[in-house]
Amino acid sequence: MSTLTVGIAGPLTTIQDLGRPGFAALGVSGSGALDRGALTLGNRLVGNAERAAALEITVGPFSAVADRDVWIAVTGAWGRVAVGGHPIDPNHPTFVAAGTSIDIGPAASGLRYYLAVSGGIDVDPVLGSRSTDLLSGIGPTSVQGGDVLPIGQPHTAAIPALDVAPWSAPDAGAVTVPIRVGPRADWFTAASLERLFSGTWTLSSASNRVGARLDGTPLERSVTADAHGELPSEGMVAGALQVPPSGLPTVLLADHPTTGGYPVIAVVASGALDLFAQLRPGQHLTFRHARP
Repeated sequence: MSTLTVGIAGPLTTIQDLGRPGFAALGVSGSGALDRGALTLGNRLVGNAERAAALEITVGPFSAVADRDVWIAVTGAWGRVAVGGHPIDPNHPTFVAAGTSIDIGPAASGLRYYLAVSGGIDVDPVLGSRSTDLLSGIGPTSVQGGDVLPIGQPHTAAIPALDVAPWSAPDAGAVTVPIRVGPRADWFTAASLERLFSGTWTLSSASNRVGARLDGTPLERSVTADAHGELPSEGMVAGALQVPPSGLPTVLLADHPTTGGYPVIAVVASGALDLFAQLRPGQHLTFRHARP
């Protein structure tokens, strides 16, 4: 079996594919890559199936060596990436000879890199997925320096004839996120609903793969909602904006719990969830109504 030996793993590196949907009734969240677009792009660039497992590298640095010739692509965050000491471009299929070092520096833009390797990271699947779920502990453990990871057999098809994918660096300024109001918007005052869209929110440093915590002016519950007390636990989905008693929303992400008792004021449009993978603590965001 071919392998990838990790030298430096950085603050957090996990194995991720497109997740394990369909098990919420068992208390298992979908998990998977936070930036699904970056994962699937990387896999296409190196000739893998889109849902092949890759490495999700938070911030960096990271280094590794494969024991066979491989093709790699680094997508998502932007920073210095080198093969054998020579810089390479992001979003670009690159040939790496066996024994040659792959080095990824700290991200200059965005937060999470995706390292796709031809053949994919071939750890054993759990419930149909190779993803690490940090909340439940399902799937492989976080990657550490010295780990030796199995690499699958590459497809026989040629690497796609694409010089570079037309993607830019993740936005370092304020971003606008489309959301749909509800299902518990009636638990909040009209002023709070207006503030949700008119205010500027800041990503908290307490954010992680479970949820993106937001700082700003707290949202207030309505008098009617306070009279009802707390909600019984109900099902949660990725993108739900839960509002705890502090009034500061948390956007649930891939490793979210499948149930929760805090009211959900709105839900992020599915296509916009990838934005939260690349937001950095302190970065600003605003919300707008999603198109029907």
